[in-house]
Amino acid sequence: MCAEPLSFPISLCVLTACDLMNQGILALVSSIGCTSAGSLQSLADAMHIPHLFIQRAPAGTPRSGCGLTRSNRNDDYTLSVRPPVYLNDVILRVVTEYAWQKFIIFYDNDYDIRGIQEFLDKVSQQGMDVALQKVENNINKMITGLFASMRIEELNRYRDTLRRAILIMNPSTAKSFLTEVVETNLVAFDCHWIIINEEINDVDVQELVRRSIGRLTIIRQTFPVPQNISQRCFRGNHRISSSLCDPKDPFSQSMEITNLYIYDTVLLLANAFHKKLEDRKWHSMASLTCIRKNSKPWQGGRSMLETIKKGGVNGLTGELEFAENGGNPNVHFEILGTNYGEDLGRGIRKLGCWNPVTGLNGSLTDRKLENNMRGVVLRVVTVLEEPFVMVSENVLGKPKKYQGFSIDVLEALASYLGFKYEIYVAPDHKYGSPQDDGSWNGLIGELVFKRADIGISALTITPDRENVVDFTTRYMDYSVGVLLRKAEKTVDMFACLAPFDLSLWACIAGTVLLVGLLVYLLNWLNPPRLQMGSMTSTTLYNSMWFVYGSFVQQGGEVPYTTLATRLMMGAWWLFALIVISSYTANLAAFLTITRIENSIQSLQDLSRQTDIPYGTVLDSAVYEHVRVKGMNPFERDSMYAQMWRMINRSNGSENNVLESTAGIQKVKHGNYAFVWDAAVLEYVAINDAECSFYTVGNTVADRGYGIALQHGSPYRDVFSQRILELQQNGDMDVLKHKWWPKNGQCDLYSSVDTKQKGGALDIKSFAGVFCILAAGIVLSCFIAMLETWWNKRKGSRVPSKEDDKEIDLEHLHRRVNSLCTDDDSPHKQFSTSSIDLTPLDIDTLPTRQALEQISDFRNTHITTTTFIPEQIQTLSRTLSAKAASGFSFGSVPEHRTGPFRHRAPNGGFFRSPIKTMSSIPYQPTPTLGLNIGSDPDRGTSI
Repeated sequence: MCAEPLSFPISLCVLTACDLMNQGILALVSSIGCTSAGSLQSLADAMHIPHLFIQRAPAGTPRSGCGLTRSNRNDDYTLSVRPPVYLNDVILRVVTEYAWQKFIIFYDNDYDIRGIQEFLDKVSQQGMDVALQKVENNINKMITGLFASMRIEELNRYRDTLRRAILIMNPSTAKSFLTEVVETNLVAFDCHWIIINEEINDVDVQELVRRSIGRLTIIRQTFPVPQNISQRCFRGNHRISSSLCDPKDPFSQSMEITNLYIYDTVLLLANAFHKKLEDRKWHSMASLTCIRKNSKPWQGGRSMLETIKKGGVNGLTGELEFAENGGNPNVHFEILGTNYGEDLGRGIRKLGCWNPVTGLNGSLTDRKLENNMRGVVLRVVTVLEEPFVMVSENVLGKPKKYQGFSIDVLEALASYLGFKYEIYVAPDHKYGSPQDDGSWNGLIGELVFKRADIGISALTITPDRENVVDFTTRYMDYSVGVLLRKAEKTVDMFACLAPFDLSLWACIAGTVLLVGLLVYLLNWLNPPRLQMGSMTSTTLYNSMWFVYGSFVQQGGEVPYTTLATRLMMGAWWLFALIVISSYTANLAAFLTITRIENSIQSLQDLSRQTDIPYGTVLDSAVYEHVRVKGMNPFERDSMYAQMWRMINRSNGSENNVLESTAGIQKVKHGNYAFVWDAAVLEYVAINDAECSFYTVGNTVADRGYGIALQHGSPYRDVFSQRILELQQNGDMDVLKHKWWPKNGQCDLYSSVDTKQKGGALDIKSFAGVFCILAAGIVLSCFIAMLETWWNKRKGSRVPSKEDDKEIDLEHLHRRVNSLCTDDDSPHKQFSTSSIDLTPLDIDTLPTRQALEQISDFRNTHITTTTFIPEQIQTLSRTLSAKAASGFSFGSVPEHRTGPFRHRAPNGGFFRSPIKTMSSIPYQPTPTLGLNIGSDPDRGTSI
């Protein structure tokens, strides 16, 4: 038997074999490496000595294929006791089962990387991204060098690579490597590592599990053990020591697999030799020399080789037999694994097994992730943002409780998968942005530095963030919106004038004056014939009053007997009808629907104006989105360039805020527009107590809200799958309607607080009408006071009641007749004093024939009224026919005269006695048709 250290030179192993041949041997058993195996194979083939080769790996390192050349089957005397290296097949099957697309392979110095060349070729053909790295003997120095040579960004990418790794190294090196990477925080509990080595025993497995975090899969070679304990130590006719046959025995655990194969090889040769003796075909031992060139091979070598190949043994490694090609086909791999978790020393279970004949037997899928995650506690980082995440309860000494749309989504995932979670707010209350040194702050930074498992809030999925963290599928669409304050509905006291423009009102007022003047001129050019006793006249004042009265549909008393005047008034009435009808219709519309509109109805409108400043949260995703698009010279739409100029004023400090709540308050209390997530702004506008906000934005969603996880987190796929299920069965819509109701108390899209339907009009709508009425009342009172003062001033020139002087009736008579006969102009007027005549006094006056006859007063401003004087109230019923006939103008031929008294300005009589009596003749006019003589109680006032 040749068993030498792997570092021995090849010639030494061959010389040892030659010495054994000189002494005489039946078979050669070697436990060496691949390098010396080729030389021994050549020697054994030349000497026809059966060679049982047991491949030994250095210091427990996984084996690599030796690649022994097989010549003609009759000339090949080497048998491989250990099965071929199936690591390539096993690793490919496991990686495919886990659906890995990116991973790294670590191997130690003693492993020949050419042993997995076949595996590397196959995964490269399947498009997998595989990296290779050799682990130095001084692992601590290696890890320290990584931190010293890599920048933060490179180190984060390296951490991402370490999430999926395959370790091909001896157990002692694997233990040290796991300890270093866990202590230096290069890996987190979401990592998944595969350790593959045939030489891993149970003690190594427990130690590896204790030192690792995350998920660990161990692939090792295993040997079948008889179920019957009493038969474990009996292999045919051989009894094996209890320290070897008991798999739980410490000595058995410490034995290398190579030694187990050596033990079974000895048993196999013993059975072959015994078989030869029974068949009486024993051949004497060969005494050969390797030095001489003409040395003949052993004649019994072929017979001995066939006996060994046909034989078999059930030993410590199971069935030991050889196939036609001289190899041992019996090999079994056991696949052990743990679940995800942070706890060290957690349990491990058998996931499946693999053999060359049946392949993988078992499932490697983590059932705990697919069906439930009970026992898993996730650390959740968040940022407060209404309505996604809000504090619902904050009791001193107790953990805060949160609510919101994102919390509802997280709770739906937790109730379905069974995990628990702990929430905390990001220390800097930011979503996260890259820093100058390549690191991230905020919520994203907590995930990058493995301080949190998942991050949830109003977090949008962006390419920069996806470079450092993983995102689930979007659970809600995202778009950029603008929050603006609604235009304040100021009280317009003259809303009644709103239907017509100011210029139209001016035209209407001018038209009233013009038409009034035209009516007066037409009457002046062709005076109308008035009926006897008519109380109207065609002055300019009356013409204006008539035109105004007809315009407001109140009528008038100015005569329009001429054809020209009637045509003029007909056209004016038609004009007034159309104007009043139009005014009435428009007034109803203006009083029920407010027509105030804001000029900003989209992002394009916002970018084109500069009157209202606008901004967003500094260093947020919206800020970066506008910056990238605004500074892109190939962006066709200039909207973002205009927006970026406004947002970036004073290097972003003038119009931007540090938190979204500050931006909302800035809109509420000033002239400002806040650019932010449309969903957040819609919630703010819906729940504003004063309904003072409205929102505008894009209707096309270019991104979405997602749940952020550590890069390579195993929860991403299962979270995404559950989110899709919530969207498909409508549960996600129910959660949305909870926070964004369709029938909210406020109108999101109206720039003013408009009335949605007709209702009772308030006092504000008619305030102007009442103001006009009040102004008219005040003006009337003022004019009345002015007239009273003026009348009193004029009346102070008239004799008082104590004096009661008689007026000069001769002078008055001449003045009246001159106004009536000499001047028919309607502009001449009498004094405010009047002459009162009583029928009694007229009857007692003497007749004077020489007085002038009184003319017709129809075209003057003299009015004639009758009254009952206070002095003759008791005498009116006893008047004689003579006195009464004094007023029959048409039947009395003689002249009547009577006394005249001066009437006071207040309309009464002076009560003082008449000191002097003057008389005036009264001459009746035949053409007058008045007959008032039938009423003796009447008086006449001129």
